[in-house]
Amino acid sequence: MRQNGITLIELMVALAIGSFLMIGAVQIYSQSRQAFVVNESIARVQETAQFAMDTIEADLRMASNWGRNSRGLSVEGRALNGDPNPSGVPLPATDCAVNWTLDLALPIDGSNNAYTLACAATGGSQANSDVITIRRASVNAVPLEAGRLQIQTTRIQGQIFADGAIPAGYTPVNSATHNLIVTSYYVSPSSTLINGVPTLRRHRLIGGGAGGPRIVDEEVAPGVENLQLQLGVDVDQDNTVDRYVNPGDPIYNPNAVGYIPGARVITARVWLIVRSVGIEAGIRDSNDYEPGDIDLGVQNDSFRRMQVSKTILLRNART
Repeated sequence: MRQNGITLIELMVALAIGSFLMIGAVQIYSQSRQAFVVNESIARVQETAQFAMDTIEADLRMASNWGRNSRGLSVEGRALNGDPNPSGVPLPATDCAVNWTLDLALPIDGSNNAYTLACAATGGSQANSDVITIRRASVNAVPLEAGRLQIQTTRIQGQIFADGAIPAGYTPVNSATHNLIVTSYYVSPSSTLINGVPTLRRHRLIGGGAGGPRIVDEEVAPGVENLQLQLGVDVDQDNTVDRYVNPGDPIYNPNAVGYIPGARVITARVWLIVRSVGIEAGIRDSNDYEPGDIDLGVQNDSFRRMQVSKTILLRNART
């Protein structure tokens, strides 16, 4: 029985068509893979920015919460002008500043474009980045705990203590116990988790048992490259922002020359510059970043970056 095959021309045509189909499939796969990598990188930067902002915001919103009241000036044992520890409570062996732990008159403060804390910055401090310091009490009442700085408060007054015993004049019926929380956020140029990657870190006051209160340094979010803060100040006590100032401005500090009596911080603007962990082929960051009051210029490198900002209302700051 006679069988017919295919001619050389037909074979070449079939090979050509097959090659075109294979090339198209490879290109589609390559483009899909590249799109996935880009989207994954964008998502990771966005995720880092969201996590870092949410962490800072949770502290900022509760600044000036002292338990049952929001008046830091009514809490006895707070740092006074010229007396950093009037009640003689135990303080961390290595403090971050003279009044860092007990300066309840400043529920939110910081330094502008510089790291000025006395406690060491793990991995160093990022140039031209702000520091945010937040003081408050824990949201919920807590058990008594010796070795931890706590605040016993009523609706009109409070007392700082650390011996695990309710101060004289207070009872469990008319008052509540809350932990004193002090946190300073800063940016380090090198993460301890991912070498060479800038990171958001924080100094945090914790209890130390028999050793008394102490300060720990924690890594929060690798990839944060710069932190900026501006504070919205109400100077005439009408519960509206009259001006925004940089952290460290004297107008809201009762112990500083230049303080405007009655001025209080009621909002905070936070900017974050977040970058990818590694470089990405095919991109060149030519954006000019200007968060807050600083111009960081054009980085002109192959890292993916994102600038995010948010204005946060301090829930307990209004009169």
